[in-house]
Amino acid sequence: MVKHKQIFIDSLIHPKKLAAYRLLTIGKTIQYVFLLIAILTIYPFIQFLTGVTETSFNIQGLTEYVKDIQWLLYPFALVLLTLSSTILLFLIISVYAYVGVVLLKLMHRRGEYRHMWRTAALAITWSTLLTVLFSILNITSIFSNLPGILITISILILASTKYPKIPRKK
Repeated sequence: MVKHKQIFIDSLIHPKKLAAYRLLTIGKTIQYVFLLIAILTIYPFIQFLTGVTETSFNIQGLTEYVKDIQWLLYPFALVLLTLSSTILLFLIISVYAYVGVVLLKLMHRRGEYRHMWRTAALAITWSTLLTVLFSILNITSIFSNLPGILITISILILASTKYPKIPRKK
């Protein structure tokens, strides 16, 4: 069985291997997606932790309130961040999978939505890492998402070339 570390390395360096990973079990693919969700959630949660303490020092009345509900505030924030990241990432993967199915049709390749969903789930690794990097560098604009979109679609195109061809009818 393929390990997550190998899938991560292959999704970064060997985009053509992602076509072979379309045969992975859906459980393994979803485990990998949840690892990406953890990466997406950790940095904003750390920002939230440091942001609340900085804000609470600026407002004296809020300091006491935050200390009273701190045991409830932080777990709730972590659950909310994880839930929103999960919904967003699964939605993004589904959209990319649909784009990948269109690419397969245009390239006359055989593949189903479920295969392309697994490929798209692995292809968003670069996009996820760029999102975290741009968040760390405080780069937020519509153009900060553009490199991730272009890279993901390029990886999907490269992976689609390794899908089997549809046999021509005589």
